[in-house]
Amino acid sequence: MNTPVTLSASHPGRTRCEVWTRVMGYHRPVANFNIGKKSEHYSRMHFSEVISINSRFCAQFSD
Repeated sequence: MNTPVTLSASHPGRTRCEVWTRVMGYHRPVANFNIGKKSEHYSRMHFSEVISINSRFCAQFSD
């Protein structure tokens, strides 16, 4: 059985993750944003769709 391994931020075997986002119709890496745009990006509210609520809504309002 495999046990998960946690790597620290300074671990040499860790791969850097690059975050991309869609801006004005095309994709750009967040690392290329200026300071103001980075601040705006990180302050955005993200949501995850709740499947059960969506299913109930669709069932209620579908034909």
